[in-house]
This record gives sequence, structure tokens and C-alpha cells, in this order.
Amino acid sequence: MLVGVIVAVSILISCAVILIHSSIKNPNDIELDQNHLSYENSTEINHEVTLPEQPDNNSRQHQQNVSSPVNNPAQTTQPADTNTQNQTNTQPAQNQPLAAPSANITTTPAATVTPNQRPVQNPDTLSEISRGALVFVIDDAGNNLRELDPFLRVPFPLTIAVLPGLPYSAEAARRIRAAGKEVILHQPMEAIGAQNPGPGAIYSGMSAYEIREILSRNIAEVGPVTGINNHQGSKITMDAAIIKVVLEFCAEHKIYFLDSRTTADTVVPVVARQIGMKIAERNIFIDNEQNKNAMLRYIESGLTRAQANGNAVMIGHTWSPDLAPLLSEQLPRYVEQGYTVKTVSDILR
Repeated sequence: MLVGVIVAVSILISCAVILIHSSIKNPNDIELDQNHLSYENSTEINHEVTLPEQPDNNSRQHQQNVSSPVNNPAQTTQPADTNTQNQTNTQPAQNQPLAAPSANITTTPAATVTPNQRPVQNPDTLSEISRGALVFVIDDAGNNLRELDPFLRVPFPLTIAVLPGLPYSAEAARRIRAAGKEVILHQPMEAIGAQNPGPGAIYSGMSAYEIREILSRNIAEVGPVTGINNHQGSKITMDAAIIKVVLEFCAEHKIYFLDSRTTADTVVPVVARQIGMKIAERNIFIDNEQNKNAMLRYIESGLTRAQANGNAVMIGHTWSPDLAPLLSEQLPRYVEQGYTVKTVSDILR
């Protein structure tokens, strides 16, 4: 009996101890729980702050796009840039802030032209304040390509006349067209002094059929061409019958004739009026004297004529070594003074 009582008391005491012990929490467990709670709250708070900051980032990006120079205008108009930025966000697209209107930032900067990159003028437009049109014709292309090359680099319109029947005639014409210059046939014609005009020439006493055959053959070699001018030809340009055949051939093939005026007794203008054809005429030979100062004086006289008559046609030659550099140097200055640079075709339109 006594033993039973002792056992029962012991059990009661043990239960009481266990209850008291379980009511007391381990301090280390409390610290761990607090740390865990702090970490979770920190993560949640940072996540909530990250989302509102996204519009600020977009705003800064927009300000940079507006204030900084546009190096590549095409990039400012690409919607892919905005889409790429949106893909980096952690929220669905419908929750993202709207980008600033692209019209505020997509501006194309105006083209700038450096002195060495002047564009070729539009020959179809002549300013109301223009002082006149300057037309430069370069004769005798076809002898070689070395003399021709500097004229192809002149950054303004030129009309270049190619001699037929020479080793480089066809290739010279091809390169002139590739350079964006105007090609015409420099048609050899008999001169009074009996100089040799070169292959493919027209001589007095030829029939109309022979003249047409020569012109057709020469144009087939260097063509297509927009016109013809005479190489030498003082004797032929005084012959009204031959000149009529030549001008009628030009009219039929819709090409012009430029009278180089190698003689004051030329009948080309008279015959042209008789058949109702408009022609061009040379006003100045630039390189009768082979030095820069002399050529400048001739060009200056052309400027005066352009002011008086609206245009001036000036002829030089590929074999003048200083002419192409002189044109490249002076033409920008003439344009700044109010002149335009054109081809023969331009002034005949």
C-alpha cells in the first residue's frame, strides 16, 4: 500500500516537472526565430521597394536619350530597345510603366557637310539669287587614264568629251559615267591648217551617208552620250552642208551639239537656227596658257560672262595638269559667291 502511494506521488512529481520545463522556451530558439523573421521581412521589403524604383530608372534613361547627342538616329526609333528593357523587369508587361512618347526623342540630326565633302549640286534647281551657271567641259579624254582620273574626283558636275578610236576611249567613257559626270563624243573634224584630227574624223567632201556612219560608229564606241562637240574642225564648221547633216543626226538621236568655236567663221549657229535646233556654244578656253594664274584669269572672265548672260561654257583639256586641282580648289568658292555649276545638258533643258 505504501509502495503504491510512493509510486503515485513520484508520477505526479514527474508530470509537474515536465509541465514546468515545457513552459520555459529555449533562448537560442527565440534568437533563431527572430533572425529568421528579420531575414524574411528584409527580403519582402526590398522586393517591394525594387518595383517602385523601376519607373525612376526608365525616367533617367529617357532623360539621357533626350539630353545626349544621337549618334545613331536609327536606334532611337527601334521599339526593340524598349522591349528589351521591359524583359528585364520582374513584373508582367501589363504592370510596367509606360515609356515616354518616342516623338519626344526620335529626332534625326540635320546633315552636315565639311568643306571636303560638298555634295554635287542639283542641276535642276537654280537659286533666284544665283549669279549665273558655270559649265566646264573637259576635252580630249581617251588618250590615257592617268590624265583623266583627277577630273573624275572633282566634286562638281563636269561635261567630259571623249575622243573616239583611241586605246582608252571606251574605258575612259565608262569611268566618266561611273563617276557621275556627263559624257559626250569629242568628234574629230578637219581643220583649216590640215592638222591630223585623229581617228574617226569627218572630212570635207564626205557624203551624208559617210558622215552618219562615222558618227554612229564613234557613238557606239564611247556611248551612250548626251551630246557631241567638235575636236578641231575649223574647216568643217564653216561648211553649212556638212554641219546640217551633223545637226540633223543629233536631232534624230536626241543629243545636243556644242560648238567649240575653233573659228570665228563658224556657221553652226546659223544652220541651227535654220533647222530650229537649239545648240550650245563655247565662251572661254581656259587653258590656252599653261599656268595657274592665267587659267584663273580666263575663269574669272567666264564668271563675268555668266553674270551677264546667265551662263558661261568654258572648255579645258585633260592634258592640263593644274586644271583639275584648280577646279577642286576654286569651285567651292564660286558656289559660295552665288554661282551654280552645271553640265551642258542642264543649260539646254
